[in-house]
Amino acid sequence: MNNDSFFSIDRLVEFGLGMSMAQQMMNVMNESMKNMYVPGSIQTMPSSRPVATCYVAIDGKSVGPLSESEFSQMVMNKTVTKDTLAWMPGMQTWQPVERIPDLLKIVALTPPPLP
Repeated sequence: MNNDSFFSIDRLVEFGLGMSMAQQMMNVMNESMKNMYVPGSIQTMPSSRPVATCYVAIDGKSVGPLSESEFSQMVMNKTVTKDTLAWMPGMQTWQPVERIPDLLKIVALTPPPLP
């Protein structure tokens, strides 16, 4: 066999290395696709960390601590909107929900009440 043949040792090594690189690229892409969240899909949104308890200001009074499900229920009932003031541990001042990413995510993903 000469070195220009597909079956030469050099070509087989190149082919093996190419297949190995392709498989590694495929594994990385598959892992990325598994971790990707697509709004409206059946899969749940991965949470890197749970939402800490929060407090909201309703009618000038502090309500809380609220769990994520309690907060979500208040959003569904339209008691809490993106303009509602909220506070979470670690924050210095009360801020609108739209400025707190963990809470805004819940507001954005909570479906409206059934008609």
